[in-house]
Amino acid sequence: MDRIIAWIMVAVSALHALFPAAPRGETLNLDGYSLVFADEFDGEALDTDVWYHRGVGERRCGFNAAEQVRVADGKLIVRGEYLENGPYGAGWYTGAVALRQKYQNGYFEICCKCNRDRDYWSAFWLQSGTSYDHEQSAGGVGGAEIDIFEAMESRYFPSPLNNSVKSTIYCNGTDVLTERIDRQRVGKYYVPDLYTAFHTFGLKWTQEEYIFYIDGVESGRTSFGKGVSAVPEEVIVSMEIPDKMHGHKDGFSTEFEVEYVKIWQTEPAA
Repeated sequence: MDRIIAWIMVAVSALHALFPAAPRGETLNLDGYSLVFADEFDGEALDTDVWYHRGVGERRCGFNAAEQVRVADGKLIVRGEYLENGPYGAGWYTGAVALRQKYQNGYFEICCKCNRDRDYWSAFWLQSGTSYDHEQSAGGVGGAEIDIFEAMESRYFPSPLNNSVKSTIYCNGTDVLTERIDRQRVGKYYVPDLYTAFHTFGLKWTQEEYIFYIDGVESGRTSFGKGVSAVPEEVIVSMEIPDKMHGHKDGFSTEFEVEYVKIWQTEPAA
């Protein structure tokens, strides 16, 4: 009987990994929060006083380049493609931007339409410079990587299973293994029309936990590690590239479109 129960649990876990769950939690409530940052990309170019191009140069099997990011028609657009004559030579190109100001705690939200492709994937995430250091991260309290969402399932699954995103926490120092990065997959969530319509993805980062939202509905929450990050972190918008590309080079391109990035925070305690 114990063996049968174990097999059932393995099967259930496999199904959860394959089939995304719909967000079913509480509706977002921002009472007590005030808007402290908003970029709706209404200008003609990225405001580089506010944002910077992150990780320019070599990136996994390709390159991050400032030229792959533009502002047009009220949107931030990150483009992925193969360029024979790119700024760093021939190769696969993508882009990433991050806010120059770092933030600690608050509610972070993006409104976007994800790129659909077998290789590149759209992402909105937070990161500190100490996220992966065993002593400094200290189990996440001294810094963590918080993936609010990654839309990478089109790399693995046919429709409609690929209409899903993942939320994940990375840190180091939860155990004695200094080199191993600690990870918790908060969940995999179904998002209809993920690649053809705009959706919001958010994170409420409190002193006690991380709470994730999709279209204003709670999708998951966690306080993974030894506690939530207690240090300011970068806010990052990126189109990620894998270690190996499988797409065709000729005439291929894919785009990640962002309508806005906004941040709310509570008033500090007196």
